Amino acid sequence: MTTKKISRRLLTVTGQVQGVGFRPFVYKTALKHNLSGTVLNSPEGVLIELQGSEDELNGFDQSFKDDLPRLARIVSLEKDELEIVEGEEKFCILASTAGEGHCVLISPDVATCPDCFADMNDPRNRRYEYPFTNCTNCGPRYTITKSIPYDRPVTSMACFELCDDCRTEYEDPLDRRFHAQPNACADCGPKVWLTDNKGNELAGPETALRELAKLLAEGKVAGVKGLGGFHLVCDASNPDAVRTLRQRKNRPDKPLAVMVRDVDEARKLAELTKNDIELLEGLQRPIVLAPKGKAYSLAPEIAPDTDFIGLMVPYTPLHQVLLKYFSALGDSGKPSALVMTSGNMSSAPICIGNREALKRLPEIVDIFLFHNRDILIRVDDSVARSVPEFADTEEKESRTVFMRRARGFTPSPVFLAQDGPCVLGTGPELKNTLCLTKGDQAFTSQHIGDMQNLETANFWKEIRLHLQSILKVTPELIVHDLHPDYLTTGFAEEISKAEGIKTATLQHHYAHIHAVLAENKHQGPALGLALDGTGLGEDRTIWGGECLMVDNEKLGHKRLARFTHLRLPGGEAAVREPWRIAYAAAKEFGLDTDLIPVPEQFQSGLNMFDQVLDKNINCPLTSSCGRLFDAVSAMLGLCSAISYEGQAAIILEKIQDMDDPEAYDCPLDQSADTYEIRTGELFRQAFEDFQSGISPAKISRRFHGGLIIGLADCAKAIADQTGIKTVGLSGGVMQNLTIAVELPEELKKRGLKPLVHRHLPPNDGCISLGQAVYGQLLLNSL
Repeated sequence: MTTKKISRRLLTVTGQVQGVGFRPFVYKTALKHNLSGTVLNSPEGVLIELQGSEDELNGFDQSFKDDLPRLARIVSLEKDELEIVEGEEKFCILASTAGEGHCVLISPDVATCPDCFADMNDPRNRRYEYPFTNCTNCGPRYTITKSIPYDRPVTSMACFELCDDCRTEYEDPLDRRFHAQPNACADCGPKVWLTDNKGNELAGPETALRELAKLLAEGKVAGVKGLGGFHLVCDASNPDAVRTLRQRKNRPDKPLAVMVRDVDEARKLAELTKNDIELLEGLQRPIVLAPKGKAYSLAPEIAPDTDFIGLMVPYTPLHQVLLKYFSALGDSGKPSALVMTSGNMSSAPICIGNREALKRLPEIVDIFLFHNRDILIRVDDSVARSVPEFADTEEKESRTVFMRRARGFTPSPVFLAQDGPCVLGTGPELKNTLCLTKGDQAFTSQHIGDMQNLETANFWKEIRLHLQSILKVTPELIVHDLHPDYLTTGFAEEISKAEGIKTATLQHHYAHIHAVLAENKHQGPALGLALDGTGLGEDRTIWGGECLMVDNEKLGHKRLARFTHLRLPGGEAAVREPWRIAYAAAKEFGLDTDLIPVPEQFQSGLNMFDQVLDKNINCPLTSSCGRLFDAVSAMLGLCSAISYEGQAAIILEKIQDMDDPEAYDCPLDQSADTYEIRTGELFRQAFEDFQSGISPAKISRRFHGGLIIGLADCAKAIADQTGIKTVGLSGGVMQNLTIAVELPEELKKRGLKPLVHRHLPPNDGCISLGQAVYGQLLLNSL
């Protein structure tokens, strides 16, 4: 009888392999193939030692490839031969080891899996309707984790001692709750309770969610503690409740997201694509922007400025139970929906602590639903929409465009085309994120917000330290915006002084293009159309409608073309009151300013306003695409003053008559070194059409079409001159659905290759990635 040859191998696996059921998977796979050995979490990744015959080891390799857990994400797999261990008969899971320089990805928070939802809906199951049910395939991760390795003692579950039943599950490698760090049940785990807005208890764990549903159905506004923070919640079908929430939160117009029980309910409200459904039912479950359906029946106050509705379905057990109770109270023929918007006053970070919410939210809510599982890291809901793909396929599929990247996606990295040292990108002033690189990976934080108050500034500092801690990195360089007055510029200087780290600057719109090139792993020169609202330019004017050249190999940057300058009378006041931009534009282009709709409260001051324009007092110049949208919207009488960023442009896009075939002329002036995309002509033609009685709907369509053709023609002309055919598209204007769909198509018609954002929002949420990647390239070039 031939003795089979025994070998021993070491597998070092890096990636998203901790807290995702990876070790139990390895354990079961080793048993299946009769292998002995060990598996453990370590700073280097998951270390697997396997001992057996060549056939058994090969069988393990095949199963490892075919049956990987759904949350696992392999970045690298290295194999080494080891000396065999005599007498070893079993395969064991060893305790985790800690240390510096680890190569493990932290899992984002994961929506509740079907198995756990089934447990919760089974009256015979001990977790029936338990609002913190989870397993190794789902549940909280990032929001409850202090450090790596991801084990219960370093999470906010450390204070909950497992009961005998839960401990048996936790310690059984064959159970799907083996080492599920948030594992718990009603006997040993977190609990919910209901209070009034002063903190007086109204209901305990057994009845809190049922009572909350009843009070919401009666029109109350609630503060509900969830996964990454508090939501402000009310009945989305009750106009009075929605108006009350808006008034108390000081959010008069900005669209509100809603949660429904499942995708079937979502279909009653919106027209969903295949990609929308995949997003709603997937691991992340962001808010999905979808067109309102014909049977849309929610309060008109939910999203008054747009034909889209932000929808999500329950991604935690708590939400699932709440929607179950709330739906049971309504008309079975109509969808039951709850407003779920961030638990904060406008511009402040989302609340995460019970005491914090009692201090900051009692003027907004009537009641609170609290729980006692601490949220360690605040994370807002992600927001995404589906856009038709522009790839050459027989059947067009949708791509996902992020409006906000946070829960479910953070802290997953963007994989880069190059390796390099650690760099910190501090991000922009608005829609801030920060970014740290580590090797060939870039870790962009969750949405932090607008850097305009102390709370958000402190949030930025918390996340910077937290990401550096869990990634075990120290930046060698900090890259910040060109604007000297941004808080993030100040942070870079503070960190540099305190920690001795060098700094570098990168202009806002170059950062946009570096980001989209990095996401697409493009190396070499590219053109970039950077289209947004604001960014200080190299010439100290405000940029935002730019055709740029960015070479991420030679680190070359050049502004090749810009929009026609507009003036911003009053500076920031003009951003808040777009009628000022429209009036100044009309005056600049020789049009009759008396025909510009000016709000009544400003009529008496127009003589002085004219003097301000004539003397050019506090009228900074801008080439911003966003401000052009504002000017046209205000000129048409659609939006003279805004209550949230992008409002005027959103309303202008909404009213388009998509059947109108015409488009305005948008010529390219090539007489100067920096070409001018003559966008003033778009404003002039829109003005003249409006005075001729053409409908705003037709004008809006012609404006959008003319702008898109003008941009594509500009890119084509410069591509012909430079030989550069790749065009990166970035900036908040790329969230405009019309621009996002039609501009890439027009570029492709001209033989150009458009690149769009695939992992981060095109808005300023991508700036920190561009900064960090540029910094890494800069260090690599030294």
